[in-house]
Amino acid sequence: MRKGSEILFIVVIILLSGMKVTSQQVSPYKISRLSVNLQNYSEISPVIVDDGIIFCSDRRLTGITDRTSFDNRRLYNLYFAGRKDTSDFRKPVNIKSERSALFNTGPLCISPDGETVYFTSEIETGIPSRNRKFRNHSGIFTARLSGMELISIQPFKYNNSEYNIGQPSISADGRYLYFASDMPGGLGQSDIYYCEMINGEWSNPVNMGSHINSPETDNYPCIHPSGRLFFASNRPGGMGGLDVYSSDFRDNSWEEPVRLASPVNSAQDDFAFVAAPDLQKGFFASNRRRNDDIYEFTTSIIRKASCNPLEINNYCYEFVEENAVKYDTIPFTFDWNFGDGTKAQGRIVEHCYAGPGKYMVQLDVTNMVTNEVKLNEKSQLLVIEDVEQPYISCPDISETGQAIKFSADSTNLPGWDISSYYWNFGDETIAAGKNVEKSYIHPGTFNIQLIVTSKPDAAGVRREACVSKDITIMKKP
Repeated sequence: MRKGSEILFIVVIILLSGMKVTSQQVSPYKISRLSVNLQNYSEISPVIVDDGIIFCSDRRLTGITDRTSFDNRRLYNLYFAGRKDTSDFRKPVNIKSERSALFNTGPLCISPDGETVYFTSEIETGIPSRNRKFRNHSGIFTARLSGMELISIQPFKYNNSEYNIGQPSISADGRYLYFASDMPGGLGQSDIYYCEMINGEWSNPVNMGSHINSPETDNYPCIHPSGRLFFASNRPGGMGGLDVYSSDFRDNSWEEPVRLASPVNSAQDDFAFVAAPDLQKGFFASNRRRNDDIYEFTTSIIRKASCNPLEINNYCYEFVEENAVKYDTIPFTFDWNFGDGTKAQGRIVEHCYAGPGKYMVQLDVTNMVTNEVKLNEKSQLLVIEDVEQPYISCPDISETGQAIKFSADSTNLPGWDISSYYWNFGDETIAAGKNVEKSYIHPGTFNIQLIVTSKPDAAGVRREACVSKDITIMKKP
């Protein structure tokens, strides 16, 4: 069993819709609108950097005149807003480039080594782009960030003048680049794709498939350092407009996307979600106040990037008389006493014990010709112990709307003085307690995590262990 040693401070808030609780139901998210937002302008696509955020805005760059494209639409440019303190930002500073005056710049992402910027902008910059009737398309470009300027701009090899690709997000190891595109062959109006870095070159774009994409619009991907993918979609079952969803990659496939809870999602468009490495805070964009604005969030939801699959305790054994070959010429019977009050007969037998314990297993062999009995021909002390781990007891399959009991009573962590049991049900709901009850609203397969934390020891260190288990929820007939 993996034994965690990190200190975990759990803020327990119970809970969301579908959870049976006695206290008032509270959202696990708290949000606030950032001071960098300007009235009558749009701010979108925040990216977390060491000392602040970089975001896109169609605000005026200078003076009193709006910067507009050739078809008279406001241009988006990149801005950096440094942290003033933990709750506020300094005045945003424009990140310039050779494209800033005439074309959109952003959204963007930054490579793990900080050397390369990937950003969205128009593909065509020549004479055709100056015709208001010309339909320009977006592509991805690379650049270096020198101070507050993008330099050495180069087009992405898969840009195409017939369709859009953009909204890039790069994995923490720099191996995968995710983006949205309406290229032909997709599942919906816009799909999420990725390219893999192989031998220093990006592979051909790969559609992420029906596990992620829908027949509607799926865009604004953000791959978290934990490997979790956040994206926006207006698929059926949302709260309205674009909603933010998340999916984890497990067992070589993407799990069914889970819609984030209110107030991150609303009846309007909510998108461009980005989270800090600990997943406890971050930002997103929303037009819930007419214009697109950036919001900051904090959450009490804890979900571990690494959580051991539950090991089922095994109490069943096969017993074999390995020396039976020496009895082949004479008929014998083999009588087993399993040490728990039960017996069986046969050279090979199976037996399931009720639970852990110490059992003296004995074998008596009887010569059926002479009726001679060899008592204790074989004896062995069998010690059965539960796996040292938190333990999730719940059904494997249930239905929507059905109250399900979840128990941690079988948790086996010798030497632990347990202080808390924290449940994450894989659908943006949480609970605390050794025994809890909840129901699922939507069908699907959900990965449950149980996080158990000890009281601090003499050195003030808390121990922590996490196990996970899947539950399949069927739609109630």
